[in-house]
Amino acid sequence: MTTTTRARGRVRVEQGSKRIRAYLGGELVADTTRPLLVWEKPYYPTYYFPAADVRADLLCEDGGVAHSPSRGDAKIFTINAGGQERAGAALLYEQSPFDELQETLRLDWSAMDAWFEEDEEVFTHPRDPYTRVDILPSSRHVRVEVDGVTVAESTKPMLLFETGLATRYYLPKTDVRMDLLTPTATSSHCPYKGDANYWSLAHEGAVADIAWSYRTPLRHLFELADDSSTQIDSYIDLGRVLVARAQRDRRHRWRAAVPPN
Repeated sequence: MTTTTRARGRVRVEQGSKRIRAYLGGELVADTTRPLLVWEKPYYPTYYFPAADVRADLLCEDGGVAHSPSRGDAKIFTINAGGQERAGAALLYEQSPFDELQETLRLDWSAMDAWFEEDEEVFTHPRDPYTRVDILPSSRHVRVEVDGVTVAESTKPMLLFETGLATRYYLPKTDVRMDLLTPTATSSHCPYKGDANYWSLAHEGAVADIAWSYRTPLRHLFELADDSSTQIDSYIDLGRVLVARAQRDRRHRWRAAVPPN
């Protein structure tokens, strides 16, 4: 199948092929196998639906117009579904400089209760088809230190390679000084990896949220399951010692060292 991509300014539009569904209040709002992927920002796309694939009976026109220099003018609609109301959550592009966007609807991601790609629920934002996540076992010797104290050391890390990001080193919990870490209330979600839980250093004045792991990673990343690995929030580049990217307190210098092979 040939994919046609069109761009205008910083926006580009591409035809998708996955089945995309959006729900509000447990009620199906949109269901299509003809989604458009629109990169309104460079990091990930937004789903646009053909107007015929969105429940028109759930939409109420607000009377306003949203203007985009690249995408044109769109009518603003409120969505009422499942006893829930989301004002201004839908934009209808009847006329657009992009021919593909004409007669399409953009649903606000955060206004919906649930999104699905085929039968898998997707969180946080749509997945970018050009983002790749690879996890490879490694025999590199990785050591993580805080103020001269070794917090973790392993010769069997899992290396996570994600498009556009630095390599991440995930270490088995058995190779991590878990007695030095304290669970925090912080959690986050990645549309590619799943839910993450966090730890801080277990001493006064510790840096918060310096380690995390995925208790129930998405099925294609099961290698990162919580019972097998914890990620120390540091990164390594060709064996050079680097200050951790997530360092918040300059009194604590995080370092990760890989001896030359």
